[in-house]
Amino acid sequence: MRKPVIGVMGGSSANAKVYAMGKELGALIAQRGWVLLNGGRNQGVMAASAEGAKQAGGTVIGILPDSTDGHASPHLDFAIMTDMGDGRNLLNVLSSDVVIACPGKLGTLSEVVLALKRDKRVILLGWELTDPQFKHFIKIGQLTHAATPDEAVEQVAATLEVLGGAFNVRGNHHGRQSP
Repeated sequence: MRKPVIGVMGGSSANAKVYAMGKELGALIAQRGWVLLNGGRNQGVMAASAEGAKQAGGTVIGILPDSTDGHASPHLDFAIMTDMGDGRNLLNVLSSDVVIACPGKLGTLSEVVLALKRDKRVILLGWELTDPQFKHFIKIGQLTHAATPDEAVEQVAATLEVLGGAFNVRGNHHGRQSP
């Protein structure tokens, strides 16, 4: 059975608190034996989560927006250069079984929205979305909030246990609706 892939999305800039949170999150994901996937760059939440996962012995995949690995985190096991710019956000989401979104800006928000549209479970770590458009996803449990990395990882574990191999909210592989 393949290992679950946990997408960690977040800002390309992070203050010390958010950086520490991302690093702890990466370590916790690795300690569970899950694969960490992020945007691959050596900055912000991407750098922090990759560093934490590697220091804990985990596997890290980075899906970069660039055509070269010049801005890649040194903590990646696999660097996938897409030359797609922000278009790579869809690849991040489609390649993740569960998405944890740390504080960020529009790029992170786009990943949250794309994940929700593809029936992925999304956990917001350290921030909230209060726009009325998100109330439905909160109500059905597809979008939840976590205050700490430990809480986020526990939510991921519970989601994976319930879904048991069909790693999206509706139990359909690859986010597609069942016939």
